[in-house]
Amino acid sequence: MIAVDTNVLVRLVVEDDKAQTDRAAKFIEKTIRRGESLYVSDIVLCELVWVLDRVYHRPRKDIVFVVGQIASSEHLAVDDAPSVVDALQSYVNEAGDFADYLILERALSAGCQKVATFDRALLKHPKFVAP
Repeated sequence: MIAVDTNVLVRLVVEDDKAQTDRAAKFIEKTIRRGESLYVSDIVLCELVWVLDRVYHRPRKDIVFVVGQIASSEHLAVDDAPSVVDALQSYVNEAGDFADYLILERALSAGCQKVATFDRALLKHPKFVAP
């Protein structure tokens, strides 16, 4: 298995550099043809969402679609895909960042009941508490 960095996924999604987009697509196609999976870490997903939102100003619904496709792909391995999907649901419906909701979902998976934060927007969610 080979891990994929954020910039490879960004090139595929935004297609803003034809040469790199083509290289990324060919790399992924070759890897899949060899029967290998590609690993996408939580950190890469958080960076991808941040770049698509802050740099490329993509709407949340488009970002959710892209990350949802990654999380459900049979050729891409992500950590705890159900937590990613749950974090996407909160991200599309609430004010916080995707990383905040992924932190929450990973904490819940680890047995935590809540997440302490100073972020006022997150404190509107019942699973976030002020320290």
